[in-house]
Amino acid sequence: MSHNIPTFTKRPLTQFLAVRVLMIIVAAFLMALDLNAFAKSAKLFPGGFTGLALLLQEVVQRSWNICIPFSLMLVILNGIPAFASFFFIGKRYTLLSCVMILLSGVFTDVLPTFHITDDMLLSAIFGGLLCATAICLCLHAGATSGGTDFIAIFIAERSGADAWNYILAFNAAVLVSAGLLFGWDKSLYSIIFQFTSTQTMTVLYKKYQKATLLIITDKPDDVYKKIHQVTNHDATLFHGTGCYQGKERKMLYSVISAAEEYSVVRAIRKADPNVFLNVIKTGQLSGRFYNRPKD
Repeated sequence: MSHNIPTFTKRPLTQFLAVRVLMIIVAAFLMALDLNAFAKSAKLFPGGFTGLALLLQEVVQRSWNICIPFSLMLVILNGIPAFASFFFIGKRYTLLSCVMILLSGVFTDVLPTFHITDDMLLSAIFGGLLCATAICLCLHAGATSGGTDFIAIFIAERSGADAWNYILAFNAAVLVSAGLLFGWDKSLYSIIFQFTSTQTMTVLYKKYQKATLLIITDKPDDVYKKIHQVTNHDATLFHGTGCYQGKERKMLYSVISAAEEYSVVRAIRKADPNVFLNVIKTGQLSGRFYNRPKD
């Protein structure tokens, strides 16, 4: 359900970029703090290329007593995915993501590794919470922490297929390797770290979640205009009969991003204070759906 021409209000470009860059700097610092205070100190491995970089860094250190900078490892791993993202996803999006990757790597190398707690369970839980906070802040700034995110978005944008099963398999391979090399307790606690991070991100970042609107209203034209104005999504009008009073009723059906739910509901209620509105969480969606292009 979509129109090709978005109707979003534009913000001043320089101010928008400054805010985005500031958010990325804060996100990179939080990510580095999380890695040094929880992941590295407890020998836990986050998901994605960050976990792979930590694993390779630890293997090289133990095998040849060579300390490769984490930032260098992270940049090398993200090289090819970032190149593909620049040409096929979005140039500014990729450049801001590269800033996130570089800064988080440099901050991780510069900040000392320190213990907040010796309890690995607490490290896994609070490390996952802080990791998700950093990633969500980066995502809200219109960037990503890189690695498997590049790959998942590239596959989704080019083919429409869901790549998260492949990402899950990649993370499982990293955890199995960590378990074989450093002990299964580290691998199992890393699963808790990743699970906590994933569940927290589900709560904090809802852009890729969908919500279905069922709207019974006497002002379908006004309500539809608000839906399209806020989200750029279309709607379908149904005519029916109210069973209790036997009167004709009109119902609008639309699917929106869950992140837009609050603003859309508020706009609809302003258009029709007497509206009857049902918002349903959408588990699966197939068909045309407008996604704002990445810059």
